[in-house]
Order: sequence, then structure tokens, then C-alpha cells
Amino acid sequence: MTPFGQRLRELRRERGVTQSQMAQALGVSSAYLSALEHGRRGRPTWDLLQRILGYLNVIWDEAEELQRLAELSHPKVTVDTAGLGPDATALANRLAETIGLLAPADHRALLALLEEAAARAAAANRARRRR
Repeated sequence: MTPFGQRLRELRRERGVTQSQMAQALGVSSAYLSALEHGRRGRPTWDLLQRILGYLNVIWDEAEELQRLAELSHPKVTVDTAGLGPDATALANRLAETIGLLAPADHRALLALLEEAAARAAAANRARRRR
């Protein structure tokens, strides 16, 4: 399941809507909506995402969060390490090899570590640009 699929299912259930009802309203099949929720389909198109937001009456911060989750929810990722050092390539390959073996707690811990590192890198880049 993807982060987007999980949140979509939660929102749909909170509103008391079945997959079939929502799929019909959005103009997609129930099978497609199920696959989207379970992560067997990639990210929704921008158009479909807008229809989902409208159908579920999702606005402001919640809409931004759902859009962010959609961006993070491609189930088959390609990591391009061309031009980076050997550690970056080793990291990408090791993650690809082992992600299915790791426990959910390990996924969360690694994700938190990556988010912290990305925040540090973004702050350093902003500081360099100001100079």
C-alpha cells in the first residue's frame, strides 16, 4: 500500500463511501480505485487527483497533504545515481535489495533519517545561495 492509497482509503471510509460509489462518481472502475488504494497502481493523474479532492470535499492543508502523498506514492521507483559517488549507488542498490525484508519500524526509522538529512542539505543549499 502506498501513503496516498492508505490516506485515500481512510478519507473514503471516514465519509462512509464505498469504493463502488466513489469509483462511479469519479468515472473510474472499482478495480482501478481498489488498485490505487492498495498500491498496485502508480500515482493518480493530476486530473483524477483533483476529482478525488472535490468528491471527498478535501480542502486547504488536507488537500496539500494528499497531493504530497500522491507525489510520494509511485510504487515502482527508479533511482538515477549517475554522476553521484559510489556510496550513493551502493545505497540505492542496497535499499532495492533489502526493502522487502525490513520491518515497518525499520522503514519508518530509515525514512526519518533520510528526511533529517534532506532537511540539512536543503538548509545548507539555502545558506549557500544567500552568500
